[in-house]
Order: sequence, then C-alpha cells, then structure tokens
Amino acid sequence: MRLSEDNRRKIEELKNPKVMECLNEAIELCKPAKVTVITDSEEDIAYIRELSLKNGEEAKLAMEGHTIHFDGIYDLARDKKNTKYLVTEKVNWGMEVNSIPRDEGIAEIREIMDGIMEGKEMLVSFFSLGPTNSPFSICAMQITDSAYVTHSEQILYRPGYEEFKRMNGSPDFFFFLHSAGKLENGKTVNVDKRRIYIDLIENRVYSANNQYAGNSVGLKKLAFRLAIQKANNSDWLAEHMFLMGVHGKPGRVTYFAGAFPSACGKTSTAMLPGQTIVGDDIAYLRNIGGEMRGVNVEKGIFGIIQDVNPEDDPLIYEALTTPREVIFSNVLINNGVPYWLGMGKEAPDEGENFSGHWYKGKKDKDGKEIDYAHKNARYTIALHELKNADEKIDDPNGVKVQAIVYGGRDSDTTVPIAESLNWAHGVFVGATVESETTAATIGAEGVRRHDPMANLDFVTVPLGKYVENHLKFGAKLSKAPTVYATNYFLKDENGKYMNGKLDKKIWILWADGRVNGDYDAIETPIGRIPLYEDLKELFKKYLDYDYTMEEYTKQFAIRAKKYLEKMKRMKEVFSKIEMPEEFMNEMNAQVQRLEKALKEHGEVISPLKFK
Repeated sequence: MRLSEDNRRKIEELKNPKVMECLNEAIELCKPAKVTVITDSEEDIAYIRELSLKNGEEAKLAMEGHTIHFDGIYDLARDKKNTKYLVTEKVNWGMEVNSIPRDEGIAEIREIMDGIMEGKEMLVSFFSLGPTNSPFSICAMQITDSAYVTHSEQILYRPGYEEFKRMNGSPDFFFFLHSAGKLENGKTVNVDKRRIYIDLIENRVYSANNQYAGNSVGLKKLAFRLAIQKANNSDWLAEHMFLMGVHGKPGRVTYFAGAFPSACGKTSTAMLPGQTIVGDDIAYLRNIGGEMRGVNVEKGIFGIIQDVNPEDDPLIYEALTTPREVIFSNVLINNGVPYWLGMGKEAPDEGENFSGHWYKGKKDKDGKEIDYAHKNARYTIALHELKNADEKIDDPNGVKVQAIVYGGRDSDTTVPIAESLNWAHGVFVGATVESETTAATIGAEGVRRHDPMANLDFVTVPLGKYVENHLKFGAKLSKAPTVYATNYFLKDENGKYMNGKLDKKIWILWADGRVNGDYDAIETPIGRIPLYEDLKELFKKYLDYDYTMEEYTKQFAIRAKKYLEKMKRMKEVFSKIEMPEEFMNEMNAQVQRLEKALKEHGEVISPLKFK
C-alpha cells in the first residue's frame, strides 16, 4: 500500500521520522486498501463526519447535527478483562493489574491485527491532549479504520496536526493503533479477539475488534494510563478529575477539581446550575509558581446519558435536545428521535437499539429482557456547545485549583461532605475512596470496591509511589488545595436516598465558602463538617428548600462503627503495599479518633455532639 502524493505531503510536512515510522509499521501490519491523513483543516474534519455516515457507523437523526452510533451487544462498556499492560518484569503494583509479558503480548496483538484493515480505509489523525501551545499538553497520533472513532476524537480533543509541526521532529508523543475488525451490519464480529494492549515502554496502545469508545477512542482512558506513568516519573499529576468554576459570592470564581468513579455524579457535579465547566473527566495538574494549576485534557464530553433529565441536569438536557453536533450511542431511536433511561419521558414500545430492531419484551440469548436503552449509553458533545462552558477552557496556563473533591457511591457510611484536616489527610481521604459498582464497566453491580482517587483502573505505577507523589506534590505548593470527601448516595434504614439530586450544589457551595473563609465548621474524627445554620441558609437561598435539623442530624451523623469497618478494609489493602509513612500515620490517627468517639458516644453519633 502506497500513500497518495497528497497524503504523503501531509506526513512529510510534519518532519518527524517517528511519525513516518509508526505509519509505515501500521500500513505493513494492517494492510489497508486506502490511507487518508487528516489535518486540522475544516475540509478534513468534514470528510470524517461524512465518512462515518457513508460507511454506516453513524446515522443522521431528526434533529440537525444529531447522529446515532450503535456498538455491538457484547461491546457496551470498558473491557477490563482484555485490557492489559505489556510488561518486561514483575512489579508489585499494590493492586490487581492485568498484564502480559511484553514479547508475548506484542506477538499476539500483531497476529490479531495482521491484515485486519484489508479492504478498509486507514485514517491517520493528530491531536493535542490539553490546550495547544501549553506547557501541560501532550501530542498524540491516532491510526484507526473507524470514522466514528475519529469523529468522536474530533469532538473530544483539540486538533494537533499543527502542534506536531511545532515539535521539531521530537519522538515524544503517544501513538494509538485501533481497528474495529471485521464488521457485519456495522458491528464488530470477532469480539472473542477483542484486545486492548498498553505498551508503557513505547507509549503506545494497540486496540482491536471493538467499537465502544472506552475501548476504541485511544486518546481517552488509554492515553490517560500513559499520561499517569509520564506524570509520576516527573513532577506533575495526571488525574481522573473534573475541573469546574464555582461561582459563590458575586464576582468570585473558585476552581475545583473532583474525582468520582464512573456513574457517581462526576459530570453532573461539573455541570451544576450556576457554575461553569472546564472539564468533566481528566485533568493534568502542575505546580506553576507555587500554585496547583490544571487543564482539561479534552474539549468535549463523552458522558453517561442515563438519568439526564430536565429536572436534575437541565443544562446537559437542553444541549442534548436542541440542534448541535451530538453523537448518541446505544440509546433507543424511534422516528429519528433518541430515548434513554431516566430521561423523564416515556419511551415507545419499539425502535432501533444496540440489539437491532427492538420491541418491548425482547429477550437476549440468555432469556433476559433487553432494556430499550443501555445503562451505559453515552453522548459525545463539544464543551463550547454548552451555555455554562468556562471562559478559561483553552487557557494554556490552566486554572488555579483551590479545592479537590473526592466522591463515591456509598449507601451507609460517608457523610454528604467533609473537609480534610490538612493536605496529607486529604491524600488519605482520596486514597481510601470506596464505591459500589455500576453498569459503566462489564461485571457485577453493587459490589463495594476500593478505588483510590477514583483512579484504580488507570494507575500505571505502584500504588505506594502514586500516593507518595501526591503527598510530595502538595508539600511543594505555597498553599495546597483544600480536600473534601462527598457522598450523594447515603440511604436511610428503609433504603431510601437521604438527599435529592440537586443537593450536591449545596455541598459544593459550602466547600467554596470554606475555601474562601465564609463559614466555620465542626471538627469530627473524619474531618470538618458544616454547621446546620449555614446549610439551612444555603438550601433556602439556592434550592428554596427548608432544610430541617432532623435531616441534618441524620445525614451528618458520624457512623463510627461503619467508618471503623472501612478502616479495617483499608488496613488490609494497604498492609500488602509499601506505603509512605506519612500516609500510614494519617490512617492510624483516624482510627484512634474514631475508636475514641465510639467509646464515648456509641456507634452512630449526632454531629451536635462534636459542636
């Protein structure tokens, strides 16, 4: 396969030998019928949009700019089992890590990808992870045979062809090679040969026989894994965090970062009414002049669409139901209109979904009824399409981060919000995040899972080193951000959620007030919690809700026994890992505080006892 004169010129203009080497290797291995190089031009971007429609990977919907993409019925979430690191030696990661000896893995993936693009068009694209011309950013090269993947990346990432020109031939970029594999009715056939192999030595990822964006869009969580290693071998952090501007008092904007496991309220927090969004998923954080500053790696959102409705997520809902460029995936389509779970609107009894033609009562091969839309159905949209996009989204110097919020799905232990006692305690809070599992990954739901910094699936260095780097990073700052633990999923004795979905706005505004010295707090064994009077005022002002003392004492009760059970689980986890002494001191101190409180006040302690 030879490059056309025009496509060869596009590659040669980059003056980068490694780019040419990666391309030649991919062509030789995958054997495409055609190679197209995509630049930053409007013409090339439009070509990809049209190609995704022409080859059936997407279809137009009734509303202008809206398209639908369906993944195969067995390709609807991140595939952890077949996502593996290529390793050259045994490493004590301190957590379960899927790996395969590098030589063996490369041999296997090359065999799977040999000729995988025969008869297909190879698309070669260039992107910037982070704002262009920024000290934060990393360049990335993506090769795929999927126009849907390339289209998604054009919405999600900043164009990077001109950035590659500015690299002056540097080999320091990430490389991704993907193929959807053999298709039937537009769906991947050989899902048994689905592989996602991450090569930390070469900073590259091989991904084959999949379409779901979490497996196929290289620049998302796959690039994130490479970035975490790069950051932890330097002096910065790559984190699974949103960035948002919190608008408390008039004229004041305080930037928050936040890490939540999938489907735990991360995007809806970043999209809170009255606030501005910088990013909803991945942040690069650097120490610039003694300040923690952060950028959003992306310029778009690949969000879970379930439960996005006009009452709980008005800004996202409005963006998804008005004309603009949006890719919907794995929802129900009826007469060109998308329907998803929890949208606050009744779905029709039939239509098209990820299972093909769907009708009410349709069952899968195991006899299980198929929902009209998938729990992990998604939408892809550019941030600039949203009314609440922050003005600093593309600032090459990032935003000053003054608070970090860690959250998880916890039905019986963690209070709605608590402030850490100091930076080291905040790192401890982040490293001990637990969450009950959801449909965002393949596997059982409702299992309590330890998920340090909401980042367990992506950490590519030993956990002890990762935590130590957080401790060191904060220690070098002139003033470290204040850290908060949040929990939107606390339930009462009858299994009913104690909070409404918009209550999270109150927790975030209280944290903003704390960062800026507006409120006092009550110190408890697990950190500082709000005073009732401050929350009552915030609920009335922002939600027009009369928040009662009874609600407060139930929600902010310190469940000492439950917290100690969690500490026991954490001690077991961290006893097998070489952890920094400072971290273990924080754990032991928290255990001692909780044991003292339990002895003095009992298993469930009213917050008023600590006032």
